[in-house]
Amino acid sequence: MTTKQYIELEDRFGAKNYKPLDVVINKGDGIWVWDVEGNKYMDCLSAYSAVNQGHCHPRIKKAMIQQAEKLTLTSRAFRNDQLGPFYEEICAMTNSHMVLPMNSGAEAVETVIKAVRKWGYNTKNIPDGKAEIIVCNNNFHGRTITIVGFSTEEAYKEGFGPFTPGFKAVPFGDADAMERAFSPNTVAVMIEPIQGEGGVIIPPDGYLKRVRELCDKNNAVMVLDEIQTGLGRTGRLFAEEYDGIEADVTLVGKALSGGFYPISAVLSNAEVLGVFMPGEHGSTFGGNPLACAVAREALKVLKEEDLINKAAELGEYFMGELKKIESPHIKEVRGRGLLIGVELKKEAGGARRFCEALMNRGLLCKETHEHVIRFAPPLVIKKDDIDWALAHIDAVLKMD
Repeated sequence: MTTKQYIELEDRFGAKNYKPLDVVINKGDGIWVWDVEGNKYMDCLSAYSAVNQGHCHPRIKKAMIQQAEKLTLTSRAFRNDQLGPFYEEICAMTNSHMVLPMNSGAEAVETVIKAVRKWGYNTKNIPDGKAEIIVCNNNFHGRTITIVGFSTEEAYKEGFGPFTPGFKAVPFGDADAMERAFSPNTVAVMIEPIQGEGGVIIPPDGYLKRVRELCDKNNAVMVLDEIQTGLGRTGRLFAEEYDGIEADVTLVGKALSGGFYPISAVLSNAEVLGVFMPGEHGSTFGGNPLACAVAREALKVLKEEDLINKAAELGEYFMGELKKIESPHIKEVRGRGLLIGVELKKEAGGARRFCEALMNRGLLCKETHEHVIRFAPPLVIKKDDIDWALAHIDAVLKMD
């Protein structure tokens, strides 16, 4: 079948909730993918950072196959021999006390909402049904009804109400506005340390430290959604390290599986996750042995192949070279590690046309918030690969 035929099948039978570039991929290896006609592309999106370790990493693939041949699912009605070791290893690596595995990032977000609300009722004696969580404008935490309900992006919300109450939204990066939003009923603040889907928006230096102080002052839980920024993407294990703080609860997903199998996790101090009693929360597939075996190897690859430090070094180089491009279309280049956004001026006509032009040159990336091109290649990329990409990016950003 041809690319055109595959696209026609999708358009005929599929829901229309995505607008992908018109490339049909059927093979991946490291930073490279191939389409059904054999054309080769550099992947500069990494499945929104789910394949930080590169496509089809051989070590993670081997771990998945070996586990799949033994045991894939028990549900949490029984124990399995991958769960305990996964808990120990991820807690040791992330300095966490307790972990609750789920399947998707959105499930991790829903889980922490339940946990901090119950923590507030049990610990702060907040009146039942009055718990409040502070979030930020321009946030992206997932697609469930509750999550889109506290989004400030109307396109995510229109036609889906009514929504779950109990959230206050304040401007991202404005600690003074956040301070004013606290009340006696505030149980938590939940933010992304860098707003990836929002356009790779980086808060002012010291912002997270100030949020940490506000949470301590008001006896509230600090929750960081590091589902996209965590596990090496920004050149640190977690983006919070740039401000020298530790959240009470950290959400991870995406790269936790290396792109092989869905798994997410809520990493927490014992006080917050300790509120759950048997029967109060769960998932049939959450913590299944296949996912845990994959996650264990995915974490080892990040550490043993030094991918976090590589992301820091190569990200600095990539961003520095992007800033040298003399293009009338570029408004700003920003990022941390290998999470980089190139914001275009409104007169440039939107980022989509540049992404399509790059696709035609063999480089895949994606627009976000209309005017931003996001570059986030797998962390296994090399300097020569970046130089190859830069030549094409330079040419495309100079077109009319």
